[in-house]
Amino acid sequence: MLLFCSSCGNVLYIEEHTSLRFSCKTCPYVFNINRKVSYRTYPKLKQVDDVIGGSAAWKNVDSTDERCPKCSHPRAFFMQIQTRSADEPMTTFYRCCNPKCCHKWRE
Repeated sequence: MLLFCSSCGNVLYIEEHTSLRFSCKTCPYVFNINRKVSYRTYPKLKQVDDVIGGSAAWKNVDSTDERCPKCSHPRAFFMQIQTRSADEPMTTFYRCCNPKCCHKWRE
């Protein structure tokens, strides 16, 4: 959390050697802390399907000879997506061609 000085507009810093308070380093402004406020929020992580476009992204993709690690089906659909910076190789995503399995993994 950033607080700014109401008189000069500079960033306020925490003084820990005295009672907890914010103070300005360029002017005598002080903002006392009345109570401790602490909370955390964790962002919800996206599923891999959301990142690569959901189930609609798997329509009209090619298949290759890649064995499924779950059901050992010999073929899998695949697509390549640039998930990192441009100087690194593309990530290959696979989905099992077996309609009963549909296991998804990446290389």
